[in-house]
This record gives sequence, C-alpha cells and structure tokens, in this order.
Amino acid sequence: MLTQTGAKRGTSSSRKKLSKLTRDEAATGTSGLKDRILERVKKEKVEYIKLQFTDITGIIKSLTIPVSKLEDAIEHNIWFDGSSIEGFTRIFESDMYLKLDLNTFAVIPWSKERGNVTARFICDVYQPDGTPFEGDPRYILKKQIERAEKLGFTFYTGPELEFFLFRKDNGTIKPLPHDTGGYFDFSTDLAVEIRKEITDALSAFGIDVETLHHEVAEGQHEIDFKYADALTTADNAATFKFTVKAIAQKYDLHATFMPKPIAGQNGSGMHVHQSFFKDGKNVFYDEKTSNKLSELALQFIAGQLCHIKAITAITNPIVNSYKRLVAGYEAPVYIAWGETNRSALIRIPRYTPGREAATRCELRSPDPSCNPYLAFAVMLAAGLDGIENEMQAPEAVNEDIFHVDKNRAEELKIDHLPQNIWEATLELEKDEVIKGALGEHTHRSIVTAKKNEWLEYKAHVTQWEHNRYLKTY
Repeated sequence: MLTQTGAKRGTSSSRKKLSKLTRDEAATGTSGLKDRILERVKKEKVEYIKLQFTDITGIIKSLTIPVSKLEDAIEHNIWFDGSSIEGFTRIFESDMYLKLDLNTFAVIPWSKERGNVTARFICDVYQPDGTPFEGDPRYILKKQIERAEKLGFTFYTGPELEFFLFRKDNGTIKPLPHDTGGYFDFSTDLAVEIRKEITDALSAFGIDVETLHHEVAEGQHEIDFKYADALTTADNAATFKFTVKAIAQKYDLHATFMPKPIAGQNGSGMHVHQSFFKDGKNVFYDEKTSNKLSELALQFIAGQLCHIKAITAITNPIVNSYKRLVAGYEAPVYIAWGETNRSALIRIPRYTPGREAATRCELRSPDPSCNPYLAFAVMLAAGLDGIENEMQAPEAVNEDIFHVDKNRAEELKIDHLPQNIWEATLELEKDEVIKGALGEHTHRSIVTAKKNEWLEYKAHVTQWEHNRYLKTY
C-alpha cells in the first residue's frame, strides 16, 4: 500500500532528477546540465545511449546511438521513421524527431554488468515543422498538466503497480507462479532478493522506493515508489515496468503486468493516488469538513465519476482487463466513492492529524497494462472538468459493495463500470471531454484499435469452449 507523507511543490523544472544531478546543478541551465551529463558519461565510460519514448499502448520504444553522437543529439535531436509505431503517423508522413529530455538522463544499472555501459533519455516526439506530435502520449499529458497549472494547480500522482513473476517451461512463457507465497508472506516468498535487486535498480534511476512486498496471489508482487508530479510519475512508471522485466529476465523469469493472468486468482491493479497542490499547500484538504475534504476535492471526484466509463477504456485498455473487473475479488465494479472504503471505485484514505499534505483520493480501477501518460492525462482532464463545472459529488458509499446485487446497487443509486473493452470503447467514442484530452488523432487511433481487438477476440475459439462443449455437442 502506497503512503503519502507530504509533498513539496514542484514542476518539471524542479523535480528530482533521475540522473541524481542536484537541483543546484540543474539551476545552471540547459547548457550546464548538458555539460554535467557529458562529464558523467565520460566518468562512467558510457558507450551507448538509448532514446526512449512510448507508443499509444504504453510500450517503450527506443533508438540506440553510440555515445559519440550524444552531444549532436542533444543539440540537433534525432530523426526517425514513425510510420510503424502504434498510433503514430501514416507512411507518407513518417518523418519525426526525438528531443531528449535532459532531466531524465540515467545510466542503465544492469548494463554495467555486461560491459557496453548504456545510458538512457526519455524523449518527446516532434514533427518536422518543430511542433510537438499530437499523438505523443507524453505530450498529451503535458497539455493537461498545463491546463491545471493555468489554474494554479500542480497534479500529484502515486501509482501502485502490481505484477507477476512466472517460471518458464522449457523456455516457453506460461502462467506458472514463481512461488507459493501470499500477501506479505516471507517463508514461501522466493522473490525477496529479486525485489531487492529491482529496488536497487530503480534507485539508480533516481526512483525513491517506499515499500516492497509479496501480494495476494501466488507469484504476485508489488513495489511502491514515492509520489511526484504527474509527468515525473508517468516517466517513473514507464521506467519501473521495463526495469522489472529486465531484472526478471536475469533470473530466467518472465515478469508480466497482464491484469488477470490466472483464472480464479487476484489480478494486478494500479491504484492511483491523486492530489492537487497550490502555493505549496494541498488544496484537497479542508480542516472545516468532517471528512477533511475540500469542495474542490469533491468536484474533482465528481468529474472522475462522471467520465469514468470513458476513462476505463484508457486505464483498463485490453480485453483481459475486464477479467479483473469482476465481482468477488478486490477490484471495484461499481461507480461510487467512499471514505476509507476499499470496495469503492474512489477511496479516500483515512486522515491522520498533522499530515494534511497527505489528503488525497485513490482511483482503484486502473490496471498496469495501461499507458501511464494517457491514464494520468484523462484522469486529470476529468477532474478538471468537475472543478471547472462545479460538479456535485454523490453521497459517499461506506458499505462493502464488492458483493452487492443489482437491487441493492439500484437502492444506492450506483452504476457499474463497463463490462468489456467494447462497452468501454463505445463510452470513449462519445465522451467529448476525454476525446478532447486525447486529441482527435489519438482518440481515433485508440477507438479503431480497441474495436478491432474486441472483434478479433469475439471470433477466437478458446480452450474454455473446447473443455466445455467439444465432447458434449
């Protein structure tokens, strides 16, 4: 479980550098930062540079250049063909370039063990005319952050990413749990050292890990890192996912962020804690109310509840996501918010006197297969819509709604989340606020891709159908 212990106001220019360069060093400006990066590259004998970005699905893509080309790449960017990247350009408009974000420089820790030391930068994608590419997930999030900043708000997020570690069967990836451990187990948890190694690697990237433990299902784990402004957190989440996979591979294991890899077991979620700060203070907090939530926080929650069906297509983006969003497990099904209620879609963690900065809301439906940039962008857009239109949040639901039936749900006046990616995509298709946040290009690409995915899934004959029907009919 992720905890918030307070926050410092910050933007992308003042956030903690993944390269562990200090803020005083960063204050010398881009030129000074570049010089220090080049100095560190030389000191650590870096030979190659990976330039990373994500497609609309959140999959990390990268180009690799020799270190001799780094200074030129910083000054003049790197051109690439975007026509084969999911959700990017068409073949006749494929030329694009990557602009390195110097704040994201880091030496990839496991590359030191193999020789050929490699560093990385997270990049922004640009079009030939010098404008940001509208389909770049990082740019989409930046646009929503700018909306919030114009209102004086800094949006903080803290995700809890769960994942499974599976053994391989003669080199074949199968859902074979690496251990028989359960929640917080130690004696049957074979991945204690693996989680520590992942944590050490994350630390080398400048990511501040707070807790690491075994999760509920066999082979399931969670490593939580400290919250930050939304862009830093999205960068960290993307880094987290490829780090976990890389370290697992060292142990001949397969790490997966698939939401529901094993039937009958808990799936993997990505609960997201959210808060707004203004002038260094948490504006979700109000000492005068019984639940310590400000009117602005309630408006933010109301906006997310209003748009959650469309949001779900982004936060739960694959067919398998909806095998997790079913009654009987720990994932929410009904659209409601509650105070300290873990069965609610949006939970308000218990207030602790003296920790006003930790006041936040936790969206519990997202899963780790989502693109964190797009997920945070639509969550922020929905919350801002609630604030700008002064939406009223419904009454809090503080009873266990994991197992309520349809009649009780009607009594509570609560609706349910989409039951599959098709339903979620239809909601996304008609929600103008979420469409506006994604932009026409990305919205159209996602709707088309998700409809095709559902149609392909519908036509597929599964092993379950063979087991149930083949002998009988």
